[in-house]
Amino acid sequence: MKLLERIQLGNVNLKNRMVMAAMTRGRADINGMVGEMTVEYYAQRACTGLLLSEAIRISEEATGSPLTPGIFTDQQIQAWTKVTTAVHEKGGVIIAQLWHTGRVAHSVDRNGKLPFAPSPLPIRGMQHFTSQGVKDYEIPNEMTIQEIKQTIEDYGQAAKNAITAGFDGVQLHGANGYLPNQFLAESANQRTDDYGGSIPNRIRFVVEVMEELISAVGSEKVGIKLSPFHPYGDIVLNDPALTYTHLIEELNKLDFAYVELMRRSPNHPSPGHCAAENEIEFFGRKIRQTVIANAGYDKASAEAELEKGIAKLISFGKLYIANPDLPERFEKNAALSELDRATMYGGGKLGYIDYPLLKEQDTMIIVTSGASKMEKSRN
Repeated sequence: MKLLERIQLGNVNLKNRMVMAAMTRGRADINGMVGEMTVEYYAQRACTGLLLSEAIRISEEATGSPLTPGIFTDQQIQAWTKVTTAVHEKGGVIIAQLWHTGRVAHSVDRNGKLPFAPSPLPIRGMQHFTSQGVKDYEIPNEMTIQEIKQTIEDYGQAAKNAITAGFDGVQLHGANGYLPNQFLAESANQRTDDYGGSIPNRIRFVVEVMEELISAVGSEKVGIKLSPFHPYGDIVLNDPALTYTHLIEELNKLDFAYVELMRRSPNHPSPGHCAAENEIEFFGRKIRQTVIANAGYDKASAEAELEKGIAKLISFGKLYIANPDLPERFEKNAALSELDRATMYGGGKLGYIDYPLLKEQDTMIIVTSGASKMEKSRN
């Protein structure tokens, strides 16, 4: 099984080609610190080849949703150190996904301050989950050049903080409608300066952030996640194929480890002019770095994707929530536990660290079976 083969990624050797995708779970405290539950959550899943952390805020300004972690204070760094230590003790590898939400935010969770974005264009057609319930998106403030430069520096500092916390590398979250994605899309970026208008200008922010990350921690520790045809967050590009092809050509000039390429979700249909393209085949063939294919894979489709030879690893999201030992289950063709969607975001241990491992389920079956036999012998 190709999924269970070893592979080198950057400067780390992975025990299999399975990746746990970054997934927001909403278990941090109000100060953006992860706790002992989060330590256990990642340690439980250290059997995977590579763990991508949930999205981690690079600064206070990057705040978008409540109960999400940061990595910009000493206390937050120390809290993450406990996570990385636990993962490494289990023989795992973990990378920090660096996050700035841009306009995917609301002032109620930002001390009354409006979010900023490339242009003062609100997200339309959806609402935002806040600590005070679901609310309409606000009109963000347009970023000044100084704020853009400061944000790029914040990414670099967050990357350094992640390495200090023991992470094996960092990933720029350039997907799913967040700030880097917003610079690429005309629906969020109508600037007329060096960061807007033409394709070279609209991709400038992403390229400069990647250059900053590489400078901060080294090329072998850096990756990026892209979602070319995913419209989440009211992201619409006039020509996504052309824009992302140009971005990939510029990224190919840089020395870094990998690109995680996200397929569009069937729950969020893409504009008609790009719906016929297969992201992994169309863009993956253009990428010089190692490709990680993401979104919607099961065992069979993941194996088939690896057989094509474009993607070298596959990242799984929701399957890892309910199945901490997913590689073992794939290896043994074992049944998969079902996800409890009601506990995906926020809350406590329920639906977070209480999903049983395969060996625990086997023990439960043996105990139950033994109890049944004892009961029959009494009758």
